[in-house]
Order: sequence, then C-alpha cells, then structure tokens
Amino acid sequence: MTSSSADDLFSARRAGVLLHPTCLPGAWGILGESARTFVDFLGDCRLSVWQTLPIGPTHPDLSPYQSLSAHAGNPHHIDLSELVEADLLKEAELTQPSPDARHQLLTMAAERFFNREGAGLNGLDLAGYQHFRDTNAYWLDDFCLFCGIREIQAAPGWLHWPQPLRDRDYGALQSFIEQNQLRLARIGFEQFLFNHQWQTLRDYARGKGIVLFGDIPIFVAHDSADVWANRHLFKLDEQGESTVIAGVPPDYFSPEGQHWGNPLYDWDAMAVDGYQWWLERLESQRHLFDLIRIDHFRGLQAYWEIPARTPEPRFGYWVPGPGDHFLEACFNRFPDLPLVAENLGVISDEVEQLRNRFRLPGMTVMQFGFDGSPENPHLLHNHHSRDLVYTGTHDNDTTLGWYQSLDEHTRRYVYDYLGATGEDMPWPMIDAAFRSVCSLAIVPLQDFMGLGTEARFNTPGTVINNWIWQLDWNLCRSDLSNRIAETVQRHGRLP
Repeated sequence: MTSSSADDLFSARRAGVLLHPTCLPGAWGILGESARTFVDFLGDCRLSVWQTLPIGPTHPDLSPYQSLSAHAGNPHHIDLSELVEADLLKEAELTQPSPDARHQLLTMAAERFFNREGAGLNGLDLAGYQHFRDTNAYWLDDFCLFCGIREIQAAPGWLHWPQPLRDRDYGALQSFIEQNQLRLARIGFEQFLFNHQWQTLRDYARGKGIVLFGDIPIFVAHDSADVWANRHLFKLDEQGESTVIAGVPPDYFSPEGQHWGNPLYDWDAMAVDGYQWWLERLESQRHLFDLIRIDHFRGLQAYWEIPARTPEPRFGYWVPGPGDHFLEACFNRFPDLPLVAENLGVISDEVEQLRNRFRLPGMTVMQFGFDGSPENPHLLHNHHSRDLVYTGTHDNDTTLGWYQSLDEHTRRYVYDYLGATGEDMPWPMIDAAFRSVCSLAIVPLQDFMGLGTEARFNTPGTVINNWIWQLDWNLCRSDLSNRIAETVQRHGRLP
C-alpha cells in the first residue's frame, strides 16, 4: 500500500504548537509582521511544527470549519500594512481599522495594482497575478463569481438568490460578469494577495526550520462556492436543498447526537471522474501546507446520514464511504501526499484498518486518557510512534481548565499516572506528551502559557464566544521560550 510523505516528517521526533492565525494580534491583518513575530517565537522555543485550523473565508459565526470555499484563503488575514512597501497603499491611509476600512483599502489597492505600469515588488505584479489566476482557475473563477454575487444580493445564501443566479444560468452569469468586472477583479486580487503573503510566510518559516500543518474538514458548508458550483456532486434536490445532512449518532458524549448541517457528497457521482473535485482540493492545500490533517477521517469508511425531513440525529443511519477506492485515487495522483487522519471519538475497527492500510498517522489526546481503563489508547503506554500526541485540541478546554474541572478521584488518577502533583499543571501533561513515543507532539499555545478556561477557543455544540481568543504578546516571554526549548531538547524532539 502506498504511504504518504508524512514518512519524511515523522522520521524524527518533533514538537509543535497548535494556534489558529486569527489568534494573532494585528490591527491591519496577521500575515505580515505579526505572523513573522510568532514564527520567531517558535524558533526560540525550538518548535518545528505550526498547526493551524482551516484558513478559508468564514461565515459570520467565524467557524473555520464552515468556510465559503474549500480552496480560498481568508482575505481578513491579509496584512494591509505590507502593501505600503509595495506602493499599493500609503501609510497615511492606514488610520482606524474597521471592516469597512479594510474593504475600501483593498478596493483602492486593487485599482492601483491594475492601473500601474512596470514590475511590482517581490512578484506583486501583473505577470504574477496572471500566473496565479491561470494556475488556480479550477476554483478561483467560481469563487470570485460566488463572492461577487453575495456582495450584491440582500440574501447572501445562494439558495435564496434569484433562480437564474441560483441555478447558474449561463446568460445570467455572463450578464453579471459584464456588469461587475472591477468587483470580480478585486476579489481575485485579494486571493492573489493572500497567496503571496502566505507563501512569503511559509518561506520565512522554512528558513527557521518550521513546517506548516493544515486542516481539511471532510465536509464543506452548504453556503459555499463549492456546493453552488458543483451541485451534481452533492445529495441535493432540484432547488439545491439538502436531501440528507451530515452529523453523528447519539453517543456517550452527545446523548442526542449531532446535526452538523453540511450537505453530504454523492460519492458515486464523484467517482465518475476519479474524484477530481477532491484531487483539486488536495492540490490547493498541498501548495499551502507541508502536512495536512483530514478532519473526521472516519467518514471515509462510513458516515452518518440524517434525512432532511426528519432532522433529529437519532433518525440517521450509517452509509458506507468511498474507503480504499478514494484513498487509492488520492495516492495515485499524489504519491507523496502528507496526510494525517483525525481518528478521535467512537472509532470502529474498520476505520482503523482503513487508516493503517494507507499508513496514515492518527491522533491521541492526553486529556482523553483518564477514564480508568488501562486499555485507553490515549494513555502513554498505548501510544504508537507514527501517531501524533496532543495535550488537548481546539475543541477541548485548556489543559488547566480541564484539570480544574475534574472530580477528586480522576484528579488523583492523573497524579498517580503522571507521577506528579497538579501544582504546576499543565506542565506535567506537556512533559508527559513530550515523553511519548509518538513522533510528533503538539501542544495548544494556551497550554504552553498555562491559561485556564477563559482562553478556550471553541466549545462544540455552542455558538457563543467561540473562535475569538487573542494572544497577548506579553505572554511570549523569554523565560517561557527557554522552558519550552529545554523541554523539547530534553525529550529528543529537535529534528
């Protein structure tokens, strides 16, 4: 069975951090000085992996797992202050940050970009833009159209657009293109800028010996360019409404189950052209990241299908996924595909067998290990070298918050197992994760900083106060980076 180029990254012990870029402070964007400052901090810590969540444009709820596109970057990440040196904006124009100001400044920068003559700075020129458009036309054209129509329509969701636009009538789309050329050019320019700043950051990180680790949600948002432009690949009715919905069945963690709202793929339709839509998705992510996690990997073996007419999760049923046939197509196209499988939750033997047939690294989470069973796969003595170990994930409370919420019996079990008291928590958990045989140990930045529940990034099943935590640079002190660096070195995680 073909193996992924994750082999190269997992051939040595490494340590990394989990932090979504939106957590970085930056008045005019984060992909410039703010991101470079964070990379410098990681270098001081001797950490060699920066893991993010999906980096696409979000809906108003800010969830990176419900993006407007499976390919595009979030234009809010663009650092507008970087455009001053490129002579696309003036310092005096960067006054009071706001969403309206960002939109106006990006519009102004786009007009100057398309009107100027001669070469731009560091590849920010018309030739570079045209190369970007040509290379990414397979998703960019539809994305620009989708976002352009959203900006004009009173109801942003495509299901509620006038029928000709909803159903992609050729004449209606051509008329829109002719009447909105500047708007569409600006949206394409934003994606060009995002890519330029991201690739510059990636090169900067590589220069520090740091690789970027990204995340692909297995499902996509219904209100996205992907579904609007590819309705035949999803289980939808003639009006574009979902006939079945993604989710998970009732279990110990969620007695009612979960209704995610995502449309489900028509895997038979996707198989007709060899899963080209997915291969293109992987292609765009390979250009952004050195390592890629597939969220909810178990959905490739079997997924929970909930009928739209009876949306309670308990009325769902398991449907076989594309499994080996799909993964073989992926690795035939990209023999060195650097994939990691998110295999958390209630995982069947069949899911693990599928993962192991393709030698995909899986995940263990220290917080999940203390249910009292010595067979718990998240306990240190059950770890495997090719897997990843985390203290917690973006969906968990911080390790300090988790520890403080434990009952006394479980807390004592944690003491006994780690061989440490909780006085310095979360460091006993961090130290244990770094001792693990897992090749890659990842710690959320909030855990390195010893923060409590107030720094939790997301609480599944809720919609308030998620995705908004911000880093305070004052916490990135030299004594912290020295402590992290010493821990990395002590446990042999300097690749």
